[in-house]
Amino acid sequence: VKMVKLQLDTKEAETETEITTLDGEVHQVSDILLKMDDDDFYYGYLTKNALSCSLLKMLMKSPKHYLEITQGESQNETQALRDGKLIHWAVLEPEKFEGLNVVDVKSKNTKAYKEAVSQYGTVYTISEIEKAETLANVVMSNSEAAEYLKDAQFEIPAIAMIDGVAFRAKADILKGTQLIDLKTTLDIKKFKWSAYKYGYDLQAYLYLQMFPEAETFTFLCIDKATQDVAVFECSEEF
Repeated sequence: VKMVKLQLDTKEAETETEITTLDGEVHQVSDILLKMDDDDFYYGYLTKNALSCSLLKMLMKSPKHYLEITQGESQNETQALRDGKLIHWAVLEPEKFEGLNVVDVKSKNTKAYKEAVSQYGTVYTISEIEKAETLANVVMSNSEAAEYLKDAQFEIPAIAMIDGVAFRAKADILKGTQLIDLKTTLDIKKFKWSAYKYGYDLQAYLYLQMFPEAETFTFLCIDKATQDVAVFECSEEF
């Protein structure tokens, strides 16, 4: 299933050598890009001091919830987010996937899981790991998906001033002039409508501003229920 792909002609992000974060600090782009490889910096300092696609959607929906997240008062993580992280790591960053704390239990309600959380912080059940490995293998064994992954760069950071505000991002897959984002869904036949519901159009637009070398944005999508894989190429209208 494919949407028509058209090249976006305009890039509205400013070409900057400096970034002014929300705390008023001025950073050299080259310096801050190096720091963005550190997850503590990216998900710590920059969560509070730069917008991202997910934070912007959160702000549009509920400024209160945005403040709770950026001020560190709410750290709840949904199962969908946990699953998404695991699949991304399994496909794009296997070294992170292999280094996770895993408990040999099927449920997070077990005593062993809770004890592991108290000792290690973030841990995953063997059930979560097995599901992620299965889906990752489905993606990597699909010929069209494998072509997107071949000779590509993964988890590439970017930061830019857009309309005077600092925005950050990490591209799942960057291959030449193509940006490819790995997505999971519960119903791949409804992904086109899910893309609008969850603001994926906003993501496509912002990423094309932050990666000036990119001309197209594509979603590489896997159905968690059926294990079907589909490619959705974003049109200019989208």
